[in-house]
Amino acid sequence: MTSDENGSITPEIRIKQLEERLVEESDRLEKLYVAYRKVEQELEEKNAIIEVLEKEAIEKEIEQEGMESLLSDKDSRIHEMEMDGAKSSTKIKHLQPKLEKTEEMYSREKARLGRVFEVAEELDEALQTAQVELTARDDWYVQHMQIFEKLNEAIQTRYDMIDSAIEKSAEFAKKQDTFKSRMDEALEAAEEAVSHAQDMSEESED
Repeated sequence: MTSDENGSITPEIRIKQLEERLVEESDRLEKLYVAYRKVEQELEEKNAIIEVLEKEAIEKEIEQEGMESLLSDKDSRIHEMEMDGAKSSTKIKHLQPKLEKTEEMYSREKARLGRVFEVAEELDEALQTAQVELTARDDWYVQHMQIFEKLNEAIQTRYDMIDSAIEKSAEFAKKQDTFKSRMDEALEAAEEAVSHAQDMSEESED
C-alpha cells in the first residue's frame, strides 16, 4: 500500500503500523510474563529454604535446651562433690581425679554449647537475609504488576485507536463520495446552463 496523492499516510498504512506495534507490545508482554513466572518459582524455592532453616533452628534450640539441662545437672553434681569433699578430707584425696575428669568433661560440653550458640546465630543471620531477599522480591513483584496493568491499558487504548481510525476512515470515504456526487451535479448543471445560453444566442442571431 502507498500514500495518497497529497503524500499523507493512508488509513490502511496506519492500521498496518498499529497492528505491527500491537505485535511488538504482545511480544514484550509475553517476555514479562515469562520473567514473572521465573521470579515466582524462585520465590517458592526461597520459601522452601526458609521453612527448612526454621525447622533446623527449632531443632538447634531444642538441642540447646538439652545441653543447658545437662550442664545444669553437671553443675549440681560438681557442687555435691565439693560439699562432700568439704565434709571429709579423706574423700577429697580419692575424689580429686574424678573431679578433674568431670571438670574436663564440663569444659568440653561448655565449648560444644558455645559452638551450638554460634550455629544458632549463623542460622538466625541466614534467616534474616532470606527475609530481606523475600521482601525485595515482593517489591519487585508489585512494581512489575503495575507495569502489566499499564501495558494492558495501553493495548486497550491501541485497540480503541484502531477502531476509531477505521470508523473515521469510513466516514471520510462517505464524505468523499457525497462531495464527488455533488460536484458532478454542479458540473452537469453548469454545462446545461452554458448549452442553454448558446442556444439562446443562436436563436437571437436568426
